[in-house]
Amino acid sequence: MIGFDNSWVRDLPGSFLRLAPDAAPAPVLVAWNDSLAADLGLDPGVKAHAAQWFSGAALPPGAEPVALAYAGHQFGGFSPQLGDGRAHLLGEFLDGQGRRWDIQLKGSGRTPFSRGGDGKAAIGPMLREYVISEAMAAMGIPTTRALAVVATGETVWREAGPLPGAVVARVAASHIRVGSFQFFSARGETDKLRALLDYTIARHYPHLAPGDALGLFDAVTRAQARLIAQWMGVGFVHGVMNTDNMALSGETIDYGPCAFMEAYAPGTVFSSIDRQGRYAYANQPLILGWNLARLAEALLPFLDPDEARAVALANERLGAIAGIYETEFQAVMAAKLGLAAPDAGLVGDLLGLMPGLDWTLFFRRLSETGSDGVRGMAEGLAGWLERWQAMGPDLGAMRAVNPAIIPRNHLVEAALEAATSGDMAPFHALVAEIRRPFEPAMGREAFALPAPEGFGDYVTFCGT
Repeated sequence: MIGFDNSWVRDLPGSFLRLAPDAAPAPVLVAWNDSLAADLGLDPGVKAHAAQWFSGAALPPGAEPVALAYAGHQFGGFSPQLGDGRAHLLGEFLDGQGRRWDIQLKGSGRTPFSRGGDGKAAIGPMLREYVISEAMAAMGIPTTRALAVVATGETVWREAGPLPGAVVARVAASHIRVGSFQFFSARGETDKLRALLDYTIARHYPHLAPGDALGLFDAVTRAQARLIAQWMGVGFVHGVMNTDNMALSGETIDYGPCAFMEAYAPGTVFSSIDRQGRYAYANQPLILGWNLARLAEALLPFLDPDEARAVALANERLGAIAGIYETEFQAVMAAKLGLAAPDAGLVGDLLGLMPGLDWTLFFRRLSETGSDGVRGMAEGLAGWLERWQAMGPDLGAMRAVNPAIIPRNHLVEAALEAATSGDMAPFHALVAEIRRPFEPAMGREAFALPAPEGFGDYVTFCGT
């Protein structure tokens, strides 16, 4: 009913440890992603086995579970060995079109990479990954997705006290990260690094020739620049853009202390551990360049046999990243403003007027009613609106890219708190609405409006 291939195990020795997930003692399926299951072409009978297969209680046919090894810069500090401290890759599912998808369990038990952690997860963070990744997918932003969340029947202990445990089954184009390359680079294992290079090209960028490290770097740069421009367009703050959380597939991966900005503020930070604002909303494009520089360092042996020439090529590419990102960002903003062509001056002036305005609500009202819907929301906006109106914006096109519904922070928290107490209804109601982000908010205003007064500053946690 579900078959696995295991190319990672076959082709990338030294990049994993064979390890079975912990067996959940009393697994119960609490969330099943029918939409994703249909997209993958999974046999409908898989759902009947989901509680067992996606909790570690039993293994799906053909699964060869492994914990992946990788390195990474975490908040700027390098760790030569991180790896899956609470995750197990079951294998790769091939869909009806021949596309390969990793299926990984998260929260499935301690591994040699756990670094003192318990390897478990509470139900709240696992459901957060589900709801935020579904919102991103519905908005057309490349992302991993959650296939299932299974309550394990175990209790996990966090600062908040005892919490019900859970495992999420995550589907990804792959789990190849910048940190995957850093792992072999830090060890000087050039042969394994070359194997990873060729594997990544074959899996994600098959138009490139084997060994084309420069082509791979260019392709990843474009994919990541486009991705982060899309994040910025919807006000998404990832929260922990470490190099081990940047996927070479160009997908959003690892939904820990993430959230959506409501009132526009470039310095917005949600993560409880990001005390310096390294991964603040406005810093995400800068971290794009920083992380790609680390990838370039790992790829240096393959850029050119001459080290000086390799460094020059890398620096040339790194110097172009800001321009590539700006092109992507201006394209995103042109679409949000319904313009036929980007206008950086118009965008810059608008951002200067927006601090304090609800990011999502402003653009949605602008797309629904034009100038009349937002006039008076900010001092000095009238003049900008006249300039924008004169450019003949396409309101219909704007409504197709400016969401009415995002996972509002107060609603996410309410849904997760209810689920922790055993009530899944608010979670399912929220998921149903965020899957229709561009439809009018009429009749579902409770999901479209900002947090009520008194909600306070929002702080998120990674869940470990």
